Amino acid sequence: MTDVTTRGVGGSTATAELARLKPMLGDCLPISHDEHRARIAGLAQRMNAAGLDAIWLNAGTNLTYYTGMSWHASERLVGALVTADGSFTYVGPAFEEGTLKLYMGVEAPLRGWEEHESPYALVASLLPSGAKLRVDPAAPYFTVTGLGDALGGGVSNAGDLVLQARARKSAAELALMQATKTATIEVHKAAARILREGISTGEVTEFIHAAHKAIGAPGGSTFCIVLFGPDTAFPHGVANPKTLEPGDVVLIDTGCAIHGYQSDITRTYVFGTPTARQREVWDAEKACQLAAFAAAQIGATCASVDAAARAEAERRGFGPGYQLPGIPHRTGHGIGLDIHEAPYLVGGDETLLEAGMCFSNEPMICVPGEFGIRLEDHFYMTADGPRWFTQPSKAIEDPFG
Repeated sequence: MTDVTTRGVGGSTATAELARLKPMLGDCLPISHDEHRARIAGLAQRMNAAGLDAIWLNAGTNLTYYTGMSWHASERLVGALVTADGSFTYVGPAFEEGTLKLYMGVEAPLRGWEEHESPYALVASLLPSGAKLRVDPAAPYFTVTGLGDALGGGVSNAGDLVLQARARKSAAELALMQATKTATIEVHKAAARILREGISTGEVTEFIHAAHKAIGAPGGSTFCIVLFGPDTAFPHGVANPKTLEPGDVVLIDTGCAIHGYQSDITRTYVFGTPTARQREVWDAEKACQLAAFAAAQIGATCASVDAAARAEAERRGFGPGYQLPGIPHRTGHGIGLDIHEAPYLVGGDETLLEAGMCFSNEPMICVPGEFGIRLEDHFYMTADGPRWFTQPSKAIEDPFG
């Protein structure tokens, strides 16, 4: 950490803030093997209804969701072949078999391929002739074509069957996301306390990474965006971020993960006394966020939630549509094992809201050449409507309540 003894605006130091943060995620339980087995059984039911023989789950979060195995995709094929009877077989490099067994969630047979062999031919050999196979929507193109060639014909996308269950979170998933989001709020508070004139975005990012580790996230921050002043008008940052000056808008967007489940929270406030213009845009942003939340009711479309946020923005003189000053991107995204996952709160997404769905709510307002305001909290759908994981910011001068 650079110059950890320098005191922040609240009289605190990075060292002191890290010391006061306590582990918060140690009691979080991973998804049980029974829940993974139930997910596989549900996938098999959908396969039978669709007349399919098998689905290939590629290394990545879809493999993790259904089997509990966490493995990053690479050029070497790793995954699981799930068949319509509800059984499945792991496939991976033979030299990795020992490691793959250690990463298994639900145990199942493992078939290895040697480096000179075609892994796609191995997958094809596990299927009867003429079998109908669909492929994980996150599988890379070379995997899709490799499997298609090995089977003597093209393979289609299994996205509708694979992603359907992921959109509706179980109680165990909701508990893990609640834990990470609660923890990330504490990291946000600590980051605000170390801010000082001249601090760099790199110093703040480094602190947030260490702080996420301190609260018990094994990998630290999953991601981190820190922006000051006019840079905040660029939703995902700039090439050469500025250091902090009095009167700057501060935008921090960060998250962590426990057992794969993600947090993703943004807070925006002012380093110093807010101007009337900063307060006007901040208040408009909060109003748009609350309008989206109010519109998120069971049976409403994802698109209608986005439309509600934009209508509020236009009522306050921003937009219309994606025009700036205004809201340049969608109102929100789903979240779970991936930071961004379907469905999305955006025009054109006609998915109906159902209990268990989880979304970010972040209809950011950007004013080019001045600043941007993004307030991002997440909510989940219940039978009675939306509920916040974290309470929205109270006010521009009191972002944490």
